[in-house]
Amino acid sequence: MTQILPKFNPDSPFILVDGSSYLFRAFHAMPPLTNSEGHATGAIFGVINMIGKLLEQYQPERIAVVFDAKGKNFRHDLYSEYKAHRPPMPDELRIQIEPIHDIIKALGIPLLVIDGVEADDVMGTLAHHATQAKMDALLSTGDKDMAQLVNQHITLVNTMTDTLMTPEKVEEKFHVKPDQIIDYLALMGDSSDNIPGIPKCGPKTAAKWLAEYGDIDNLIAHADEIKGKIGENLRANLDQLKLSRELTTIRIDCDLPIALADIKRHEADMDALETLFARFDLRNWLSRVLKGDLPFSQSSGRKAHSETVTNGHSQKSAATETDGVTIESEPYATILDMAELDQWLKKLESAEVFAIDTETTSLNAMQAKIVGISFAYAEPAEKADNAKNSQAWRNFAAYVPLTHDYDGAPTQLPYDEVIAKLKPILENPAIQKIGQNFKYDWHLFQNAGIDVQGIAFDTMLESYCFNSVATRHNMDDLALKYLNHSTIHFEDIAGKGKKQKTFNEIDIETAAPYAAEDADITLQLHQTLMPKLQAEPKLESVFRDIEMPLVPVLAKMEHTGVRIDRQMLADQSYELGEKLTALEQKAHLIAGSPFNLNSSKQLQEILFEKLDLPIIKKTPKGQPSTAEPVLVQLAEDGHEMPNLILEYRSLAKLKSTYTDSLPKQINPNTGRVHTSYQQAVASTGRLSSTEPNLQNIPIRTPEGRRIRQAFIADDGHQLLAADYSQIELRIMAHLSGDASLLKAFAEGKDIHQATAAEIFNMPLEEVTSEQRRSAKAVNFGLIYGMSAFGLAKQLNISRGLAQEYINLYFSRYPGVADYMENTKQNAKQTGYVETLMGRRLYLPDINAKNGQLRQYAERTAINAPMQGTAADIIKTAMVKMQAWLNETKLDIKMLMQVHDELVFEVAEQDIESAKAEIKTIMESALALDVPLIVEIGQGKNWDEAH
Repeated sequence: MTQILPKFNPDSPFILVDGSSYLFRAFHAMPPLTNSEGHATGAIFGVINMIGKLLEQYQPERIAVVFDAKGKNFRHDLYSEYKAHRPPMPDELRIQIEPIHDIIKALGIPLLVIDGVEADDVMGTLAHHATQAKMDALLSTGDKDMAQLVNQHITLVNTMTDTLMTPEKVEEKFHVKPDQIIDYLALMGDSSDNIPGIPKCGPKTAAKWLAEYGDIDNLIAHADEIKGKIGENLRANLDQLKLSRELTTIRIDCDLPIALADIKRHEADMDALETLFARFDLRNWLSRVLKGDLPFSQSSGRKAHSETVTNGHSQKSAATETDGVTIESEPYATILDMAELDQWLKKLESAEVFAIDTETTSLNAMQAKIVGISFAYAEPAEKADNAKNSQAWRNFAAYVPLTHDYDGAPTQLPYDEVIAKLKPILENPAIQKIGQNFKYDWHLFQNAGIDVQGIAFDTMLESYCFNSVATRHNMDDLALKYLNHSTIHFEDIAGKGKKQKTFNEIDIETAAPYAAEDADITLQLHQTLMPKLQAEPKLESVFRDIEMPLVPVLAKMEHTGVRIDRQMLADQSYELGEKLTALEQKAHLIAGSPFNLNSSKQLQEILFEKLDLPIIKKTPKGQPSTAEPVLVQLAEDGHEMPNLILEYRSLAKLKSTYTDSLPKQINPNTGRVHTSYQQAVASTGRLSSTEPNLQNIPIRTPEGRRIRQAFIADDGHQLLAADYSQIELRIMAHLSGDASLLKAFAEGKDIHQATAAEIFNMPLEEVTSEQRRSAKAVNFGLIYGMSAFGLAKQLNISRGLAQEYINLYFSRYPGVADYMENTKQNAKQTGYVETLMGRRLYLPDINAKNGQLRQYAERTAINAPMQGTAADIIKTAMVKMQAWLNETKLDIKMLMQVHDELVFEVAEQDIESAKAEIKTIMESALALDVPLIVEIGQGKNWDEAH
């Protein structure tokens, strides 16, 4: 007999979660997320977030999650066609069910999957028991069928829309009462469940009939009174109406193997949760587990590392055990005494390697000031008797506050004295240092008069070289991924928004654990990641021979910066403003009335209502899209307004991104702009730059070239631009070994002209400029995995002709076709592709069931070895170039790296000598089966140098 529980506290209701509803809604609402192993995780992420939201909001004492069981139920016995037309569950969703179940159970929540009973009926029966006991129940679902259960004790909650469904809300939404919902649904039928209804009977008709007749039985008795075609439909389908009502009725009397009293939360298995959240890359949840911050009143009580500060030391008990490495961190020290600092510095001098980190006033490395410095070193530790680990360490970390200046701040060690003591250690190349994004700290020490040497390891780059796509490479994410540790976040100690403090304003007792942890975690990451890299010699080589030597090279380039002509940009900004005003006026004239060209809503009205242009694509909210591809297509169809809007957007972006903002980014101390190069962003190895982004300044438009004209050389100097010619096509020739491609490059032919001659089967000298353009589109298009559809669009030809070009290309260059197919197949087997220098790009979606994801991964598999090898080549050239620059007596500086191009500032008298050496170094960066060719231009500005 079912035990009846006492009435729940209204602040802690009895909750039943419709897991099956959650599952499908999350799957369709979330993007196709995957973890680092390629396992689909979108539904896992969505379902667990929705459950977490409920737990946080209601803190329920009693909760269960109900899922449909496999197989048939009584409705199939009533009607063999029940749900017959439903497509099979996608494989990407099916494989997420078991992990979701595992997480729910690990959360300590009862999971109900009862054979032969649908989730709706399980929930209906348990909710009915709650109603009998006069207990408040909350049913969390997005299923409208559940509205039939609503009464004074039962409420529905939709976690996606944050809405509650009470009896009044049911009537307001459906225009029928909860006890009429069954008949309401039966009249309309349900195509997704294949429940027959009355043809052409929609919600308005069903509500109208029930308002007049009360229920189906009375409606059937008065069916002759219904006029018109809908009346005929009703009378023709009376026999199946009662069946439909039975199919839509949620059972409240099922014989369940669980009693109401059994539904209560249990203690959460925090270790299992940690494992599951780590495996499926649920970083936020993993962080909360490690901090002991789950939305639970009942848990195993396991907490993350906790800190308290006593006598200048942060007491922290921390232990990490991952993949053969055991690390124990001793309590953190806060150094306010010079004698204690001296003892620590002696330890750093004798350590094989130590980690160092700075705390500063700004994220802008050229403007930031040092507030404090933290460091960490390790000593070998004895392993536990039962340890199977190959390495064990005891870590020691400390923070040296220097310039905290809040009211009541204690006396700190003199800044200049500490810097002077650190200088010989940091400038000693024999003492190896570890950093996390060390390039940033290099700038800070450089500004303080320290030229850091011995930069041996950067944990950001260790992670990036090991697996560029496994996670983001910031410290917080790396700690979660590789240490299962949730770090103290800056917002935790500084606050958020406008009231956020700068580091110098944070009290030392709060700042010290955060700062020391940065150094400790950096060291722990090195201790964990380096063995992983050493187990993969190719990856370790990329790290040691390319990425780490590049750190000081990029740092020096950033520190040097590039000179900008402020007045030229101001003049151009004014002219762009005039052009934008003229375009705006022209747009108003075409539209016949003023409107805001930057407003998507107003533009939709003008384009698709007033001008009646065809709607090509809609937004997720169902509005006509005004995105760039849509405007391009409309412009190609000859419409004037879309073309005008495209021009307006292009000029507005140039103005806001460059001509307006570049002058503001000129450093007042140097008079130059200092970009920041990102080594660990692009998965293929390419560098990117920010603040400002130098990679996206247009080169093919007059406006873009004028912006480049504002990048100028100092007096008595010129800019040299050295650019690899067609480097990715040359790499393709080498990788594919295609005889015709190799021959064309070896003979120094114009590769696009040579390709045109092959495709169109004509002598080289007879190739027209149009044919060369088509061949160029094919050459570059195939590198980036362009389809016949994309090529047809680019060349404005038929898809059939584009496919013919591609077929001809592969018939003339069969080695390329073989390379592409072999690369895809190898990637499917190994899960990754490699560059010539051994850089690896993992492709989690290469075997995905989702065709779109798989095809994108296949295109990436073809392109990444070429793009990545090109990146490796120019990075190698930069390292060799800096070695030469360090020794040469020529007046030359390396300023910028943009795609396949290096830009230098050279004294006019040294130009010819510099050109020769630059060309030699760049062309010898890597030996290929075809020659690497570098083209060099010069001029007073960047545009002239092309």
